[in-house]
Amino acid sequence: MGMVKEFREFALKGNVIDLAVGIIIGAAFGKIVASLVNDVLMPPLGLLIGGIDFSQQKFMLREGTVDAAGAPLVKATELRYGLFLNEVVTFAIVAFAVFLLVKTINTLRRRFEAPPPPPLAAGPTREEVLLTEIRDSLRNR
Repeated sequence: MGMVKEFREFALKGNVIDLAVGIIIGAAFGKIVASLVNDVLMPPLGLLIGGIDFSQQKFMLREGTVDAAGAPLVKATELRYGLFLNEVVTFAIVAFAVFLLVKTINTLRRRFEAPPPPPLAAGPTREEVLLTEIRDSLRNR
């Protein structure tokens, strides 16, 4: 019974729930960014450089073969560098978004944290007090 209770305490802690929410939102954010790259950014970029659809760009390593009925006998071997390029752009956007989020959080944290207390001014040392008295004494003569 102790193990079940321990697991329940672990699973219901705030940090675990926050982590789960973060993972779910992160997955949804990943889909949004993938759509942004594949559906919004890459088509105009392909158009600018000559009407290229990056998701279809590949280098054929071996042609596939089919039989007379059209069924594949040997599957084609392709190097799909266009899909890789899409993933690189997706990663760059996600990394930049996370950077902006962390930068914002750090800025807010610095803004709302209490400034460190100023260092306490140390009083004059015994020698400084004595020298001040000697100076004042000489000034009064």
